[in-house]
Amino acid sequence: MYQLSILDQSPVLEGDTPRDALLRTVELAQFAEQQGYKRFWVSEHHQATEVAGSSPEVLVSYILAKTNHIRVGSGGVMLSHYSPYKVAENFNVLANLAPGRVDLGIGKAPGGLPQATKALQYNALSDTKDFPQRVEALQRYVQGNGEILAQPIPSIQPELILLGGSVDSAKHAATLGITYVFAQFINSDEAVLLEALQSYKEISPKGNFAIGVAVIAADTEEEAQRLATDTDIYKVHVENDRTYTLTSEETAERFGKESGKKYTVERTKSPVIFGTVDKIREKFEQLHAAGVEEFILHNPIREHASRFRSIELLSPLQLAVY
Repeated sequence: MYQLSILDQSPVLEGDTPRDALLRTVELAQFAEQQGYKRFWVSEHHQATEVAGSSPEVLVSYILAKTNHIRVGSGGVMLSHYSPYKVAENFNVLANLAPGRVDLGIGKAPGGLPQATKALQYNALSDTKDFPQRVEALQRYVQGNGEILAQPIPSIQPELILLGGSVDSAKHAATLGITYVFAQFINSDEAVLLEALQSYKEISPKGNFAIGVAVIAADTEEEAQRLATDTDIYKVHVENDRTYTLTSEETAERFGKESGKKYTVERTKSPVIFGTVDKIREKFEQLHAAGVEEFILHNPIREHASRFRSIELLSPLQLAVY
């Protein structure tokens, strides 16, 4: 059967402070552990007022201290900003403190606006062309066979996981022999998803191919439909550059202006899967039959109680997916 995990972005909901949002993430991690989820991940976003998680490694350490057995990790560290060696050191420290419970998920996206990217990289800007080499260097450091050792060496290495949304990134993960998570809640093109899955399995037949999905579960179809309103996403198409996905029109426009290039903003429906548990289970089983081993659930609900209820309804204890 497939496995279920959680990705939380520490949303700052109406009436919240950033502290409220971060503490709610910790509470949600504890709840996810009680409900039998495999992993609990936190994201990395910069210069964003709508989410509070800017430093996943710091938040991961706090959550590990507040939970007992659930795997905790980054979903993910935006490796283009950082030294692979330093990232390996950070997560080796965590893996020493919580053996067998640490996930090191990494991604290529900037995770923020162009000005934030410049501030993060501080006169050493990366155009992401060297991202594959960064991933390979990180893997060497995590495995303890880099040019130098990333101390302290843990007894159990953190699990290295690549997050992406393309066929090429799936092939790269398969070649490295690591888990791959296709961010379907960002790239909803099912043809690309299926091609990425096939390509991954051809190279790594026994590898773990997971997908990150936006999911809203409710007790009734009508309630799920209500909660799924206002979940549109905004794609910023920057001239001679890539396309970036953002959650608000205001942030998308800011991104375009800060890029200093010509751009267009496209509003699209979020590829959120919503409905009752039976409806969502049916979709999961279809994807599992195609080869998906794990679902990383992103919850875009803007109400606290409804977020927890959705997580409860979809829990492994409810769906019996062990």
